[in-house]
Amino acid sequence: MIALFQNIFKSEPKVEEKVGKPDKVNDLNFKIGGEAGFGIMAAGLAFAKAANRAGLETFGYTEYPSLVRGGYNTYEVKVSEKPFFCAEKELDLLVALNKETFDRSIDTLSQGAGIIYNNEAFELKESDLPDKKVCLLPIPLEKLATSVGGSKLMNNTVAIGATFGMTSLEFEYFEGVLRDAFKSKGEEIINLNVKAGRAGYDFADDKFKDKFPYTLRKTEKARKAVISGNDAAALGAVAAGCKLYVGYPMTPSSTILHSLADYQIKADMVVKHAADEIEAINMAIGASYAGIRAATGTSGGGFALMAEAYGLAGITETPLVIFEVQRPGPATGMPTWTGQADLDFVLSAGQDEFPRIIIAPGDPAEVFEKTFEAFNLAEKYQTTVLVLTDKFLGESIQGTEIGLEGLKIDRGAVISEDELSKLSEFKRYSLTESGVSTRSLPGQKGGKFVANSYEHDELGFTSEKANERVEMMKKRMRKLDSVQANLSKPTFYGKENADVTIVCWGSTKGPALKAIELLEKQGVSANVLHIVYLNPLPKELGDTIQDCKKTLICEGNYSGQLANLIKERFGIEIKNKFLKFDGRPFYPEEIAEKVKEIK
Repeated sequence: MIALFQNIFKSEPKVEEKVGKPDKVNDLNFKIGGEAGFGIMAAGLAFAKAANRAGLETFGYTEYPSLVRGGYNTYEVKVSEKPFFCAEKELDLLVALNKETFDRSIDTLSQGAGIIYNNEAFELKESDLPDKKVCLLPIPLEKLATSVGGSKLMNNTVAIGATFGMTSLEFEYFEGVLRDAFKSKGEEIINLNVKAGRAGYDFADDKFKDKFPYTLRKTEKARKAVISGNDAAALGAVAAGCKLYVGYPMTPSSTILHSLADYQIKADMVVKHAADEIEAINMAIGASYAGIRAATGTSGGGFALMAEAYGLAGITETPLVIFEVQRPGPATGMPTWTGQADLDFVLSAGQDEFPRIIIAPGDPAEVFEKTFEAFNLAEKYQTTVLVLTDKFLGESIQGTEIGLEGLKIDRGAVISEDELSKLSEFKRYSLTESGVSTRSLPGQKGGKFVANSYEHDELGFTSEKANERVEMMKKRMRKLDSVQANLSKPTFYGKENADVTIVCWGSTKGPALKAIELLEKQGVSANVLHIVYLNPLPKELGDTIQDCKKTLICEGNYSGQLANLIKERFGIEIKNKFLKFDGRPFYPEEIAEKVKEIK
């Protein structure tokens, strides 16, 4: 194979000697970028999966424009021996399939970073480089692809093969991923891609292995599932016994619908692509009323259309799980970017007031766990439960362990026909201390009741009497007291009694956890308070925050929506805020800098 390279490529640009940091093992921040349509996302995911199969921890994050076709795409993967939950600012290895990728990434290169670039398409000179020592790694990607019978569409496969070649990780892991990815395409396509990957691997192993100061080595750790937050939501719904999922595609929530569509036959469920979000939520409510575990999902714009029916679920006390995967707004906003600005919206959407539970998990494992819990809570308290994530969490991938041990489905207070036979009349909305009334399901003898959008009495009949309105409103809202009484106490990550506590919610958890690691190396004592339950808030939260020495809240919105909610509910003002609303995720480096500013 090496002889073949020597015949095809008569002269290559001179490569710098090994530069920058000494050899760094199993700690690499990788990014591939290029024009849409050339498999950028597929290549990044393949790199992450192959590293994961070698027993390494991986975290992957993708960026792409809101275009039907074309534009600039990137996929960033952090590889480490320790679990990693976020993207990093500085890149150790950049794969630039076009010049634009280099131009956009030049300021993020670390000292000693490597740049794999397609020297058939463009050239890089020393004058193009940042004021840092970097390692230029020119590779004729298309020539390598065509030398084994492929085309330039396999440039990405050659580049990933080269990445493993220069980092010395065995090719077998990448080959396994390729074989799995293309198994539906037939042996010819599989073998072409394996050959293209191998060509890149051998070329880089021969020419660059001793030039690039980063190495990847397999470990004995068990292989994990590489999944996104949206994948985890879909798996959590299946595990919880969801039998109907209705959705209308809206970035970045669409892959929940796509994943469940793949699972529906094995999971014995119905997955419905609705005509719009109004139809989606109403179908889910109807199915839940009939006794089927049902859910819907969307992003902010779609949830705006769901708001009226959101209230219908509230007044009829119909269990309903909703996934809201946030993106920046208002209106269409930035469809393919991330943000945390829908908290106020989901807290107040729908007419008047009704109990709604809002959960904001922070990583894929937590998404799975809290999705399962959401279905139980919805039926236990006969109300809406909204799982609030965002593009960063929903579409980023991570090596994740999913466990089913200890998970138990709780259908809540459903009356039996034997119990119904002993009643003279069934009061579906009977006034109870907990706010939860026993429900019957359609078809049960003696279990009939009226359910419509009007205020009603205990039997469900429309009522405009003042006293019945007051009692029914109090009954529904008492559910939140019951929920709050059973919430676990807020949990700290990191050292107790730290000098600074980083308060966060949702996807900011990962960057915050990494930030306290960076701060510890710099002699700064910090910990993280990650708030998962946003409505109701844990009752101990006020005292918990009050006991912190100094606090910094990090939120992906303009006004500090959680900080405002904490002030409203507990009278406590968190003065130090790091608010980010540019559509990009938080980076641990910038959180660490903010902590040092207030220390």
